[in-house]
Amino acid sequence: MVGGLNDSMVNEFVLLALSCSWEKRLFLILLCSLLYLGVILGNLFIFFLVIFDSHLHSPMYFLLANLSLIDVGLSSTTVPKIITDLLNEDKIISFQSCMTQICFIHTIGGVEMVLLIAMAFDRCTAICKPLHYLKIMNPKICVSFVITGWIIGVIHAMSQFLFVIKLPFCGPNEVDSFYCDFPKIIKLACTDGAKLEFIVTANSGFMSMGTFFLLILSYSFILVTVWKRSSGDLSKAFVTLSAHITVVFLFFTPCMFLYVWPSPPPSLDKNLFIVDFAITPVLNPAIYTLRNKDIKVSIKRLLKKIFYSRFC
Repeated sequence: MVGGLNDSMVNEFVLLALSCSWEKRLFLILLCSLLYLGVILGNLFIFFLVIFDSHLHSPMYFLLANLSLIDVGLSSTTVPKIITDLLNEDKIISFQSCMTQICFIHTIGGVEMVLLIAMAFDRCTAICKPLHYLKIMNPKICVSFVITGWIIGVIHAMSQFLFVIKLPFCGPNEVDSFYCDFPKIIKLACTDGAKLEFIVTANSGFMSMGTFFLLILSYSFILVTVWKRSSGDLSKAFVTLSAHITVVFLFFTPCMFLYVWPSPPPSLDKNLFIVDFAITPVLNPAIYTLRNKDIKVSIKRLLKKIFYSRFC
C-alpha cells in the first residue's frame, strides 16, 4: 500500500466468516440486529436511569453507568459493520478500518477490565468497611477509576498496535472471522509472527487471565468475610454478588479462549465472538436489573412518574 500506514501491498482484508448462504446471512442479520438493539436500549436505559434518578447517585451505580456505556461502545465496534457487510456482496474491510477496529476493541476492552476491578473493589469496601464506605469510595476515587481505565486501555491497545502496524502484508488477505483482531492479522503478515504472537498472548492473554483471577480472589475474599460474620450463612452475599460474578464469567471466558489459546477452531472463535460482542453486552443490563433491588425500585418509580404525568 503506497503512501498508507505501511509499505505493504495489501490494502484490504476479506472477512470469510461473512461469506455464507443467503439463509445463514439472513439469520445472522436478524440475530445481530436484535442483539444490537437490545445492547443499545438496555445499556442506555441503565445509563440514563442512573443519571436522572438521584436515588442512584452512589459509587456503585456511577461505575455501573460507565460499564453500560462501555458495553455500547464495545458492541458498536463490530456489530454494525457485520450487519452492513452481511447486506452487501463485498465482505471486505480496508486496512485502515481494520486497524482502527482493533484499536477500539482493545482500548474499550481494557477500560471494561478496569471498571470490573473497580466494581469488585466497591463491593469489597461496602461489605468489609461499611462505616468508611463513602469516605473511601468518594467521587474523586470513582472518577479516577474511569480515567485510569481509559489510560490503561489506550496503553494496552497501542503497545500491540505499534508492532502490528509495521508488519509487511503482501498476501494472503483473507481472515476467517467476523472482525479484525491482532492474532488473526499477525498470521497474514509476510514475516515470522511467532514473537508478535507471543507479545499478544503476553499482553491480552495474561491481562485477561490476571484480571479474571484477581476478581475471583476479590469475590472469594468477600464471601469468606460475610461467611465469618454471618455464622455460615452465605445467602445474602450470594444475592449481592451473583450479578457481578456472572458478568465476570461472561466477559472473561471468551477473552481467555481467544487470546490464551494459540489457534482456537474457527467455529469456536466465531461463537465466542457473538458471546463477547453481542450476548454479554445485552445480558449485562438484564442481569443487573433482575438482581438489583435499587434498580427495580427505580424503574417502578420511573413508571409511576410516567403514569401520573400522562393520566393525572
